[in-house]
Amino acid sequence: MVFESVTAQTVRYSTAWFGPNANPVPEFTDGCIPQNSTITLSSDYYFGFGDQTTNVNAKLEVPLLPERISFVIWLTCLERYRVTPEVNADRGMPEGVFEGNAAGDFYVQTRISILKNKAILPDITLNSTIKTASGTNFPERRYFDTPGYSFSLEIAKSLSTGMKFMSEVRFVANIGFFCWQTYSSMQDDSWLYGLKTIAGNNRWNLECSLSGYHGWMHSSPVYGPDYGDAPVVFAARLNLFKLTSSYFAQYQVGLNDFPFHQLRLGVSISMEKLTPRY
Repeated sequence: MVFESVTAQTVRYSTAWFGPNANPVPEFTDGCIPQNSTITLSSDYYFGFGDQTTNVNAKLEVPLLPERISFVIWLTCLERYRVTPEVNADRGMPEGVFEGNAAGDFYVQTRISILKNKAILPDITLNSTIKTASGTNFPERRYFDTPGYSFSLEIAKSLSTGMKFMSEVRFVANIGFFCWQTYSSMQDDSWLYGLKTIAGNNRWNLECSLSGYHGWMHSSPVYGPDYGDAPVVFAARLNLFKLTSSYFAQYQVGLNDFPFHQLRLGVSISMEKLTPRY
């Protein structure tokens, strides 16, 4: 059975051998659930290492109980990509296919606040996420044709600085489990982790994060580190806050098993009218 699975799995289901939106390192928040429903629209440009990808993203978070429980959905609506002949050959794409369009996977998530920040206690939020297999263009290695899921805990604590320009520093840790199906009934299980600092005031803040996950196939003597399922990314994001909206710009770089640079621009809009009231 092991021999059959190894020989049959010629496609490496990992971030190192697919497009940037196939199975990225999951993002994590500031550890809090919002009071009102929030719509986020953003656009990415990925470049470097022989793959140029432009895409549009949409995300909706609806607090079922404000600041306690929320429901989240998001997806990459559309991406346009172009790869070099070398990347085409390395990924095992159809010969002569160097560019095209693809639609992304749906993600569905529930978030539950387990503990609220009080005195020395931190905020703790449990995230449960399901990834569908709705992404297109598997032969071109844009998206997996398999589902996945994850569970994680966000643990966050804020410290007041007493200054106006940078009135608060917040520390966030994310730890969990991330799993996705690769071939037939075989799945890749990984540990999920991340650290983030957020510094600023009620008008702006700057986020810096280091995050990733480590799959078992990366450490397997059968598949080895070339399988590419241990991505690590660093991201810096600037947020500007207005009355009911925020604007952000982000730069992200892959440090391991994620061969992309990312530039992201977006806006988040708080919508009280879409928030359930009981």
